[in-house]
Amino acid sequence: MHVFLIRRLLAAVPVIVVVAVFVFALLHLAPGDPAAIIAGDLATPEDVTKIRAKLGLDRPLPVQFYTWVVQLAHGDLGNSIFSAHPVSELIAQRLEPTLTLTVMTLLISVLLAVPLGVIAAWRVGSWIDRFVMGFAVFGFSVPGFVIGYALIWLFSIELGWLPVQGYTPLAKGLWPWLSNIILPSVTLALAYMALIARITRASMLETLNEDYIRTAHAKGLATNDVLIRHALRNAAVPIVTVIGIGVALLIGGVVVTESVFAIPGLGRLTVDAILRRDYPVIQGIILVFSGAYVVVNLIVDLLYTVLDPRIRY
Repeated sequence: MHVFLIRRLLAAVPVIVVVAVFVFALLHLAPGDPAAIIAGDLATPEDVTKIRAKLGLDRPLPVQFYTWVVQLAHGDLGNSIFSAHPVSELIAQRLEPTLTLTVMTLLISVLLAVPLGVIAAWRVGSWIDRFVMGFAVFGFSVPGFVIGYALIWLFSIELGWLPVQGYTPLAKGLWPWLSNIILPSVTLALAYMALIARITRASMLETLNEDYIRTAHAKGLATNDVLIRHALRNAAVPIVTVIGIGVALLIGGVVVTESVFAIPGLGRLTVDAILRRDYPVIQGIILVFSGAYVVVNLIVDLLYTVLDPRIRY
């Protein structure tokens, strides 16, 4: 077990290095001169030169990379070009809305999609199975912003049950926080639920045809015991895998969802930074998202050993 853990940790190091190189190269791969873009059309050559010196773009590329890596090692993501605030401070201010939206989306998706997939596999060919498959097609086909605007129209404008936009911190009360996070979470969860439900159904169908499942039925075990203790656990590895992979969908969906619902999270910060060409902020956010994705996939790899003890060997 410990050897497996060490190997997975070491395997994550090259991924982090590649991500760091890509994030650093982002400033240099973008079309045009970043200093000229930041300075604007009315800037003089002297202004552009000052900005290049401020960003350190006048130094050799290896020196720039070394300086940037040293700053990262000390937890310094740099300062925003336009607000002059530290990037780490800006990210910390926007972290709570994005984190709560992501966690709520994961809870909704897993708690609803896995049972739907299990029931669809158990009742394969029935109306329940057709409903789940239709829902999966719908979740994949309809863009998230369309679902978001439809939910706003129904629950906020027509029924008046929930606020249209904005975010209330959890410290100000459970219901104000929950009322602002329900619609964005459901919007973001639909595509994720469709993916998990489809994979759960496929994995369960394969498992339910195994001999040990027929043996469990022959012994007179209850249906719930057969489905959950025997079938679902043995089918869980592909399900956990797709949950980890789906985090990439959440990272992309957060940007769109936060823009639709005017949530002041990392997604909105990303859009604003891209529009203003605030490269230090863009680099910092990409590093945070990439690090979170690597950590989630590492956790998924470790869960494999819990679900299937053979993997640790």
